[in-house]
Amino acid sequence: MPAVCPLPPNLLDSTITIAPVKDSRDLDAFIDLPWKIYKNSDLWVPPIKKDVRDILTEKNPFWQHAERELFLAKVDGEIVGRCGAIVDQVYLDFHGEKCGFFGFFECIDDKAVAAALLEAARNWLRAKGMLIMRGPTSPSFNEECGVLIEGYDDPPAILMPYNLRYLGGLIEAAGMHKAKDLWSYAIPTGNPIPPRLVKMAARVRRNKNITVRSMRKNRWDEELQHIRDIYNEAWEKNWGFTPMTEAELDLMAENLKPILDPDAVHFVEVDGKVVAFSVMLPDVNQVLKRLNGKLGPWEIVKFLYYYRKIDRLRLVTLGVRKEFRGRGLEVLLYNETWKVARIKGWKKAELGWILEDNDKMNRGMDALTGRVYKIHRIYEQELQS
Repeated sequence: MPAVCPLPPNLLDSTITIAPVKDSRDLDAFIDLPWKIYKNSDLWVPPIKKDVRDILTEKNPFWQHAERELFLAKVDGEIVGRCGAIVDQVYLDFHGEKCGFFGFFECIDDKAVAAALLEAARNWLRAKGMLIMRGPTSPSFNEECGVLIEGYDDPPAILMPYNLRYLGGLIEAAGMHKAKDLWSYAIPTGNPIPPRLVKMAARVRRNKNITVRSMRKNRWDEELQHIRDIYNEAWEKNWGFTPMTEAELDLMAENLKPILDPDAVHFVEVDGKVVAFSVMLPDVNQVLKRLNGKLGPWEIVKFLYYYRKIDRLRLVTLGVRKEFRGRGLEVLLYNETWKVARIKGWKKAELGWILEDNDKMNRGMDALTGRVYKIHRIYEQELQS
């Protein structure tokens, strides 16, 4: 039976109905809802609808070790909100805590609708034996996550979520509280490289056993294996981290390959062994903004044309093997990326997200003259039995 919750007075005598997504038509409605929520927003970037469907269905290997329920909120037959509830067995095994997640959360500006959606997610997670609900993650920390709480006046970079100002307040009104903030930094790569960074990179380079190079796209599988190995090792102690399976990393790489610029992907080698990497992506959100969720023949032509006009990068991930930390290898990666950005005319970069309490990384951003310009928040709540 669908859950029913009375609406507040501003929505008159209607009722909110929360029901799970049952078929392809419901899934279409789930995917389409953001176009209604953000119809008056100049900053929201419409995702490619096919990509969203692939994330939510069996094509995504994440669902080989996770399960979910998707919910739609309706008022008088009109869809006004959506939410997913997610249990990831890899996360449960890795962290040893009975924590489930909510994600794909979108809602009109109404506390009762938000509360009803989140309660549906709570109930589903309780039935699965979860003791904590955390999120939003869509569907995990390795994808889009967090609610934007600062930085509403700048468009989102690739693989980063955007929402209207009220969304965090609705989640808090529904009884959830802050778990952790994720910081994103703006870096003016169009400016000269900071002298301090140049000196630090030169100091690291004095070790003749250390070299830095860009990606060799003709050796894609080998380079991808380096990234896969270092990523899962370098991030394992980070709060919220979940190891990615080989299938998940392969699919992510396949999806990003068409937009990746190998000159913006760098590896550090010590005695010929790859020990660190960074991946910067051209911010194709600057192009997707013009496609309105479609990718037909005409949209592909537009994509190819506007791709050449991209002037922003995003640091998607950076990792250093444990035994090589503390040697300044990150400095080499930052320095090389900055040099490439200037050569190619990329004027700015977003670096993040970085956990608010990751002091080492945040100090590194200060050295790069970065400033925190966006904050996304992860919420959580204990689930009472």
